Amino acid sequence: MWTKYHRERKIGRLVLPAMTVAFLSYFGYHAIHGDYGLRATEKFERQRIVRLKELALLKSKREQLERQVSLLSDGSLDKDMLDEKARFQLNFSRPDEIVIYNSAKIN
Repeated sequence: MWTKYHRERKIGRLVLPAMTVAFLSYFGYHAIHGDYGLRATEKFERQRIVRLKELALLKSKREQLERQVSLLSDGSLDKDMLDEKARFQLNFSRPDEIVIYNSAKIN
């Protein structure tokens, strides 16, 4: 029964601030350490930079392979390129030749 002389409890004054602190702490922690927080964003950015470098490397390798394929196409068959590929695939060389394999060129 409530009366005119209701005595306020000191703990009642702390409920709302305690809930506010808990709420802000929970969401603040996840804003920094969560799956989409600041640290995860930094990690994703580092991965993005690494992958962009890999993409540039793969693009250059692809362009190099496209140039080699264009040399072997029917319209402009380069006899030297055909000879080089055939010798490499068949592991063939003449006795008077010196063969030096370039590891970057071996597919």
